[in-house]
Amino acid sequence: MAANRGQFGSRLGFIFAAAGSAVGLGNIWGFPTQAASNGGAAFLLVYLILAFALAYPVLMAELILGRYTHGNSVAALSGIARGPVTKVIGTGTGLLGILVASMILSFYGIVAGWMLGYTLSYPLDVVGASSAADWLTGFTMPRNLILMAVFMLMTIAIIMGGVKEGIERWSSRLMPTLIITLIALAAYVLTLEGAMTGLQVYLIPDFSKIFSSQLILSALGSAFFSLSLGVGTMLVYGSYISDKEHLPSIGAQVALIDVGIAVLAGFLILPVMYVAAERGVEIFSASGALLSEDTLILTVLPELFATMGTVGVALATAFFSLMTIAALTSSISILEVPVAFIVERFDWSRKKAAVVAGGLIASMSGAIILDFENLFGAVIALSTRYGQPLLGLLLCVFVGWVWQRNTLLAELKKNDPHVAEGLFWRIWPVYVRFVCPVIIAIIFYRSLV
Repeated sequence: MAANRGQFGSRLGFIFAAAGSAVGLGNIWGFPTQAASNGGAAFLLVYLILAFALAYPVLMAELILGRYTHGNSVAALSGIARGPVTKVIGTGTGLLGILVASMILSFYGIVAGWMLGYTLSYPLDVVGASSAADWLTGFTMPRNLILMAVFMLMTIAIIMGGVKEGIERWSSRLMPTLIITLIALAAYVLTLEGAMTGLQVYLIPDFSKIFSSQLILSALGSAFFSLSLGVGTMLVYGSYISDKEHLPSIGAQVALIDVGIAVLAGFLILPVMYVAAERGVEIFSASGALLSEDTLILTVLPELFATMGTVGVALATAFFSLMTIAALTSSISILEVPVAFIVERFDWSRKKAAVVAGGLIASMSGAIILDFENLFGAVIALSTRYGQPLLGLLLCVFVGWVWQRNTLLAELKKNDPHVAEGLFWRIWPVYVRFVCPVIIAIIFYRSLV
């Protein structure tokens, strides 16, 4: 069945695709600024602990369930049900995941369009097309609609290519490019005046904040969201993994790459902020707090690049290219969630499913743009603050309480007969059953209050 559905052609291809799904705009700009606002290295320490205590076990739950069922999120959750009641709940959870994934992509496509616009604007300005450059960076409805549509077409085109020729091929190109660009930018920025101040803020811990509820809750949210959990992306990607692959090691590698890129981004974002401050650009609000992430990316950094002449143009183009790539690797995994369901449930061709699903989500994005002030923030809150933690909670309940432990361990033993003898896998089923739901419930409660 897996072969008929499509399958990743190599372990490295899957790792790049899954890591690309997890690495998004939030990893590049959101995580470092949260660290700076919450005790620097103290936040990093708590984040790293929670990432592997919470995110990795839930990631493995999605990957194992996906490969066991070799189906979309609805088929997977309903397929492990023990009776009519859990089957209905599983089907509803899978459908809710598709809806939440679609909502996330509807606003994500808008923001990614902005990144694409800034990427193109700097080279255009250099060649004298200043009017076009200004249009690409101006917040107007036509510009937002067109850039969103272009980005969504890019995403749809990759998904139309299939698992191996579309997702794997492009992820294997985009992820190395992202990592090389991130390292090169960070290395250059660290040579600039003011960068060391930002590096100190990032790496020197303020242990007075380590037990702060704000720090712990922020790190908790970052750990959960950083691996693209809850909406079924990792479950669907897991369904395309060969039965011959060793799941625990693959999951560990994906988690390490994702967390590593988030941490590495801090070596770029925090120093570049203080380089901007050194050049007279405001990075703090009137209260002394760091400016918000959207202000940082779309106001503070362009102001910095404008002070750097020709070097600033190259740096800006590389930076916003980095952001666009990060957005694209995430968007293709999100779109795959509804596409996989449509292909398998209605027996449509992949191309038709990608066009229809992508078109419907682009229409949702268009509606948000038309009433941006009221809908943009509401869709973000509904999907990420409420929907994603709720789905993560339901997933843990299904894996921990509905799915039979022996069946779960049998899936792991396909590639390692002795895997269940390790300490982690002895406690993992109990951990997913009790600990993960409690932690995710805390995240969900926080989003409500």
